[in-house]
Parts: sequence; structure tokens; C-alpha cells
Amino acid sequence: MKNYLAVDIGASSGRHIVGRVENGKIVLEEVYRFVNSQVRRGGHDCWDVEKLVASVKAGIDAALEKTAVESIGLDTWGVDFVLLDESGAMIGDAVAYRDKRTAGADAEIEAAVMPFAELYARTGIQKTSFNTIYQLWALKKEHPRQLEKAAHFLTIPEYINYRLTGRIVHEYTDSSTTALLDAAKKDWDFDLIDRLGLPRRIFGRLEMPGATVGEYRGVKVVLPAMHDTGSAYLAVPARDDRAVYLSSGTWSLLGVENDRPITTPDSCAANFTNEGGAWGRYRYLKNIMGLWMIQSIRRELNGVAYVEGKGGEATRAALAKLADYESGREYSFADLSSVARGDGFSVTVDVNQQRFMNPDSMIGEVMAAAAGNGAAPTTIAALMQCVYRSLAACYADAIKTLSRMTGKTYTSLNIVGGGCQDAYLNELTAKATGLEVVTGPVEGTAIGNLIVQMIAAGEFAGLDEARAAIVR
Repeated sequence: MKNYLAVDIGASSGRHIVGRVENGKIVLEEVYRFVNSQVRRGGHDCWDVEKLVASVKAGIDAALEKTAVESIGLDTWGVDFVLLDESGAMIGDAVAYRDKRTAGADAEIEAAVMPFAELYARTGIQKTSFNTIYQLWALKKEHPRQLEKAAHFLTIPEYINYRLTGRIVHEYTDSSTTALLDAAKKDWDFDLIDRLGLPRRIFGRLEMPGATVGEYRGVKVVLPAMHDTGSAYLAVPARDDRAVYLSSGTWSLLGVENDRPITTPDSCAANFTNEGGAWGRYRYLKNIMGLWMIQSIRRELNGVAYVEGKGGEATRAALAKLADYESGREYSFADLSSVARGDGFSVTVDVNQQRFMNPDSMIGEVMAAAAGNGAAPTTIAALMQCVYRSLAACYADAIKTLSRMTGKTYTSLNIVGGGCQDAYLNELTAKATGLEVVTGPVEGTAIGNLIVQMIAAGEFAGLDEARAAIVR
């Protein structure tokens, strides 16, 4: 019986999960977990990549001490990157996507390079302030010498693989989030790259999921769908093509799988994205702010800063306005879900507003947005009712738009990832959408990572067979 190791890293934590097939079922065992956090460096919110690499290696070592492993696959969030010089040394910091350096970059590119409608028609990637294209534009303005010195551009999971194996291998699904790929050709759009004034030499050949990177401690390192949403979507056990997928975590990624990109003007106006998936599929989806709002509120209530070195004046001012806030109390996610169950506050907010991306205080920002829509919440219960109802309403609106874009009527919503465990949000979503809601698997991203490794090893003949095992 062969074991496979999925290293699944999110914005706040990472986990190492061993998977194997027993009696036609996929069996999982978590062997390691670590905290991932940001630090403040040079005026920017950055990833501590050295700590991240050390945590990944420690988890792999812990797994190998327990059992033999056939292969290792790693996935993370998208869009973020590092630059390497000719010697393979990192240039500058790994600035995180929630940093505010990209403010105004979209307007500058539209004025100097091309209108967004043309960019979307080429890349199929929705406009979000943190897209890699905007990060690189901001970097070129602030630190042009870094790009001049750069020999390689690597996404975060590609860089970790490089540190594990010593080999630079670029992966398609994660690279598709950069908004620098030709959506139809599934390769870099070098004409766009030239027009942006970026060096062609740093963008290497793309490999598809299933390819081998190299070895770490004698174990093969394989490319899964390295963008975590790409892995999560592979794990959805949908019954038919009338199911909508929702990968629910820090972000809510709601959409479907398509055989070809949809890059029409209507799709551009709706701001849906076409991210690359394994085996040539496209994830046609809407990025929704998701559980980041609840996670941020909980951190503030518990006195924990998201980014090391950030001040808390805005948070303290917001907490003072909550009549039922208890200083020193530890608030759990279950506590927040429980108090959200009530009919005392009905005002909602648009969760996709930029103001919720990286505010000094999420509580204060929700209060201000709700006040603009009628009334500000003054208790934790009202605050959470506002957020929960707003998320469910946004899911419903996104499904209506998705139906219009694809011409299909959907009958169910399959929710995977950690967020599928929030029963109250599932209830509200079912009511708001009018669809049957099916939940699980919880570790969808890790499972999607594992099945690519298993298919590459011949454990399953293909995706349909692997998804049948997920259902079992």
C-alpha cells in the first residue's frame, strides 16, 4: 500500500497530510501542522519565506519518520512570488498579496499599456487589486533594479519546491493566476509581458500537474495543481454538470469547471475569472471575500494582530463600540457562529468591496459599511449576523450571474474546504440560493493534491475514477 504526502499551505496555516487508498477509499492522516504569518518589512506586509520553508521541511521530515512516502506534492495560495538572481539567491522580499502597494496599479496599466477589457480578453483573469500583474507593476516602480537583476520569477510554491529539490520548475495552474498567461494557449503572453516592460527571461517553461520536479530526501516531488483552488476543485464529488462548486476558506471561490475559457465582454463586466486547472480544464469562478472577514474579526476580538508589527488603534476604537465585548475572553469560531443565529440585525454589506481586503480593523470597517447601508452593528451578535447574511447574499448573487454567463440552470451547491463545517452559513446559503447544499470533503485541497499524485503513480486511471473514490 503506497502513501502520498500533500503539503497544503494557506495564508494562516499549513498542514502535511498523508493519504493512501484502502478498499477503494482515500484515507487521510494529518501528520504535521504549522502557523503561517506575515511580517512587516520595508514598509510592506511580507511572507516570512525562510520560516515557511523550514516549516515545510520539518513537516516532511516528521511524515517520513512515521512512514515511507511514494511522492510529495505542495500547494499554496496564488499570485504571490519571489525573484531570484543568476546564483539562485532571492532578490528583495516576498511581499504578500494583501499589501497596499498595488493601489492604483490597475488604472496606470489601463492608461499606459491596454484597457482592462483587452487584458481580460487575452488572459481571462478577473480584476483584483492583488493580481501578480499589478504586483510586478508596483515593484517595477518602487524597485526597478530588482527586476533588472532578476533571472527567475517563481510563484511561492515553485520557490519552496526549488528549496526542496534545487530545481526550478514552473507550474501552469498557479501561473494562471498571474494575469500574464494567454488563456486560450495556456502559456505566457509574451507580447503582454513586453508591453508591461517586464523581462521575458524570468518567465520559464510551464509544466502541467503530474510532472516530476525532483527529489527531497530520496522521495519524488510531484506537481499537483499547485494553486490551492485548483486542487480543491479536483476534490469536488459533483454528481452532474448542474452543480456549482464552492471552495470555502479564507477566500470563497465559487464557480464551475469548463472546457474552454469564457472571455466575453459580459463575463468581463461580471468580473468572473478563468483560472487554469489540471488536465486542461478551466475554473470559471468568482472570488468572494469569504471567511477572511470572520477570521479577522475573531483575531481582533482575541487581541491577535494578523501582521506582525501592525498597530491596533483602529481595533481598540472599534471594540469600544461593541456593547457585549468582554476583554480577555477567548472567542472561538463556534462562539461567533452561535451569536450570529438571530433576527435582531438585518443590514448587509457588499463583502467584495476593496475596504475589506486588508483594513486596519475589520470590525470597524464592517461597522462603517453597515452604517452607510442603514445602521451600524453595536454588538458582536449584530456584527456577526451582518457578516453571515452578507456572505450568503453574495453567494446567491454570484450563482445568478454564473447561470447567466454559462446559460445553465444549477440545482446544487457543493461546498468543500474548512468553511463547509460552518453549519449556520450553510443554512443561510441554502435559503439564499434556493439550491440543495452538499458539504465535504473538509480537506478538499489536500485531497485534490493527493489524487494528482495518485494518478501520476497509476493508483487511479484518471480523474473520474479518483472522484468516485472521494465519494466513497
